[in-house]
Amino acid sequence: MAVRAVFFDVGETLVDEERWWRVVADAAGIGPHVVWAALGKTIERGEEHWGLWRHLGVERPTEAWDSVQYSSDDLYPDALECLEWLRGSGLVVGIAGNQSAALEEWARAENLPVDIVTGSASLGVRKPDPAFFEGLVRLAGCAASEVAYVGDRADNDARPALRAGLVAIHLRRGPWGRLQETPGGAVAIESLAEVPAALGLDQR
Repeated sequence: MAVRAVFFDVGETLVDEERWWRVVADAAGIGPHVVWAALGKTIERGEEHWGLWRHLGVERPTEAWDSVQYSSDDLYPDALECLEWLRGSGLVVGIAGNQSAALEEWARAENLPVDIVTGSASLGVRKPDPAFFEGLVRLAGCAASEVAYVGDRADNDARPALRAGLVAIHLRRGPWGRLQETPGGAVAIESLAEVPAALGLDQR
């Protein structure tokens, strides 16, 4: 059955979060390289990213954590072209991550070439809960096997998408994408330029 809808995670999939982590590290008074080292430790242990502050023995800089906003300048260079190509090919294209209402509003305000902007704030459930992916299928209005999910995390994106019956594409970039193995049944890619081929679409 051909894919009719594609949803994308946000952080480290469409958006490069390096600037975000630098702002948070500065607010905590710790060098970004130290924060990134602790982040690697949390990934290795299968913990969520907020666990890194425990490893560092400091309070999470909550105000900075909640207030940093993405910018269009943070989009990866391959993001817009991929979204535009898929949408121009007649697929339903969506954005859906574990993000706040403010970040969902940012995505809408940017007028990105997508049909659906949603996420954990709108769906009322966070990845890797199966209900998150079931919500995407409902929004797409087609069968689960006709929906693809593209994300950088094996644990939060690819593996639960597969369990929900979606086509899973594991983008191997960013901390999680590089450190976590692609689960069996998922398609591994190195950039969003490879998404059409991963879906078996002709780019000629």
